[in-house]
Amino acid sequence: MSNNSSNSTNVPEAREALDKFKMEVASELGVPLTNGYNGNLTSAQNGSVGGYMVKKMIEAQERQMAGK
Repeated sequence: MSNNSSNSTNVPEAREALDKFKMEVASELGVPLTNGYNGNLTSAQNGSVGGYMVKKMIEAQERQMAGK
């Protein structure tokens, strides 16, 4: 059986930066995210972190494409 997990990093060197970004976003949103297991958090809390990360990445890419 092949591993088709969407929770993998295509560029392994980016893992640390993504983890740091995730912690920064969680802090901005007031979500008590920790390194490791976060089973005490609701899916809404975890989803808000992931959703906001995507929003910020899209905004950054749009700025870059606009030459700003």
